[in-house]
Amino acid sequence: MSSDMTRRVFLGTVGATAVAASTGQAVAADADTPKSGSLKILGIACSPRPGKTTAAALSVALEAAKAAGPNVETELVELAGMNIPVFDPAAPDSADFEKVAAKLTDPKVAGILVGTPVYFSGMSSLCKAFLDHCMALRKKDFALRNKVAGVVAVGGVRNGGQELAIASVQAALFCQEMILVGDSRPTGHSGATLLNTSDDISADEFGLSTARNLGRRVAEVALALRGPA
Repeated sequence: MSSDMTRRVFLGTVGATAVAASTGQAVAADADTPKSGSLKILGIACSPRPGKTTAAALSVALEAAKAAGPNVETELVELAGMNIPVFDPAAPDSADFEKVAAKLTDPKVAGILVGTPVYFSGMSSLCKAFLDHCMALRKKDFALRNKVAGVVAVGGVRNGGQELAIASVQAALFCQEMILVGDSRPTGHSGATLLNTSDDISADEFGLSTARNLGRRVAEVALALRGPA
């Protein structure tokens, strides 16, 4: 009996020590992340056409994100018109990408929504170039680590490759140690999938609901990770 009690005390002590150690590591790892005040959700529109359906879909998602809590701020960044060329490891610098990177790595930014039009069941070339340039952020101690991410895809037909485009963007974001989420309930799939009809998404109620659900989910998880204000 005495031996059994000693064993229980020992295991309890070890368990408590392990929990304390892991908690300390988590605090240390996130020491540079603000734990109170407002947070920001960024939307990155990777369409070469400014102000079109990708930007509109992200705006819907960001509006839902902002409604998730009084401390949530949002910002839409359109890459259209920026000089973000095909990534060349021999000449990786891009002044326009550096401007975007400064926004992405702002400690206040807790969530990022990446939006792309669907071209041949994949992301746009601008989106690919942007994600490839994000390689520089991996080299900066994984600067996007633990930021929440969601993906929006807009296609010309209902089953036009939106989910394939989302998966390809997600694969790149996983490599940044980001926390990826889908569009959550009640639609609850891999991300926001919208239909573009003659440069208009307003009639696609289902697609709009996925954008709202995704924006809300990104904000909810970001708020939960940030902790109480």
